[in-house]
Amino acid sequence: MSESPRNIILLSADALRADHLSYHGYHRDTSPVLDELAEESITFTNAYSASSHTREAVPALLTGEYPDVAIGSDYRLATDTIASTLSEEGFATGGFHSNPYVSRAYGFDRGFDEFDDDLHLGQHKLIALAQRALDKLRNRHYARAEEINERSLEWIDGLDGERFFCWNHYMDTHGPYEPPRGHATRYTDERVSDSEAQSLYQRAIADPESISETERQLLIDLYDAEIRYNDMRIGEFLDDLRERDLLEDSLLIFTADHGDAFDEHGYYEHPRYLHDEITHVPLLVRPPGGADGIVETPVSTLDIVQTMENVVGRGAGFSLLDNVEGDRRVFSQARGENDHAHLRRYALRTLDGACFCERDQETGAVEFTDTTDRSLRDELEAHVEERVAVENGESVGDDDDVGEEIEDRLQALGYK
Repeated sequence: MSESPRNIILLSADALRADHLSYHGYHRDTSPVLDELAEESITFTNAYSASSHTREAVPALLTGEYPDVAIGSDYRLATDTIASTLSEEGFATGGFHSNPYVSRAYGFDRGFDEFDDDLHLGQHKLIALAQRALDKLRNRHYARAEEINERSLEWIDGLDGERFFCWNHYMDTHGPYEPPRGHATRYTDERVSDSEAQSLYQRAIADPESISETERQLLIDLYDAEIRYNDMRIGEFLDDLRERDLLEDSLLIFTADHGDAFDEHGYYEHPRYLHDEITHVPLLVRPPGGADGIVETPVSTLDIVQTMENVVGRGAGFSLLDNVEGDRRVFSQARGENDHAHLRRYALRTLDGACFCERDQETGAVEFTDTTDRSLRDELEAHVEERVAVENGESVGDDDDVGEEIEDRLQALGYK
């Protein structure tokens, strides 16, 4: 790029797997807006998240660091995000989302001038209680894309022409899959109430073997309907940017923090594994004025921050705006939980294949969980040794102080 973009806009969808988007070859027309955006963007067909779940994936997305550096052992933010960097460069910074795990309770408001996480932490307790009661009454677990758009545009409109960085994170594609009216029966004739959809989703997580093939297909149908709804709302946001003459001089990046699984490996949702279903994510990069091109070279969500830093003169490393070609090594990681809390999982992906392993923190043993050729195993083992050298040494924190409102949201979203 010949000059720095005036604004930088990062749009991310929670739990959106790449292979359920029509421009990625999916058999359903789930993403007409993103299909059009792909035609004027650099499209990365082999983009992988640095992790498989929000608590590690979003910190990596916002910091450009692997999760073992981005967050502490208590999952709180442990280093600066791109918001801090761009704030130093004179950008107004705004973040808009409703995922409790990356809320201000975990430090993610750092560097943002405006940070709307859809929670009332820090406000009057009666307001928080009223909000929580209303959320339960209407079975509301997160802010819909329409609300995220409204809040972010209101903030942008109040900047009076100031350069800005805006991060919108959409939760609609995250379970429980409850497509709004007008979308719920797009891919199925069965009418499912929100409470039924939530019950089915949580049973799929807790007892995947109990899910019949008909129920599995219903989950997919509802998930795809959420994708189509989210796609429509993203289109409305882009139209609003165009009406304000903001899109053409902005760097726009669209991606996801991770994907979602539907029993391909014996589980649903996005637990702490690193299979393609939960790490292969969409990635579109639209510089000012647009661009085109399809890039098959493997890239990481870690590359997004580096790209943004480069365009404001704060970095000289790999950029998604460069003429990316050839092969690369892309790594992912995930901490185990519950009975597997002592495990650290790692993955390596190249154009030629993938390699997976687990490291037992208690014994130091590394076990490979596939039959990949020896050269990739050696590369992944060397990477694991590097990550062990920088492993965070903080003691495990206590999450009890994050608040009852967050606990309610996490329960509804299937995290608890």
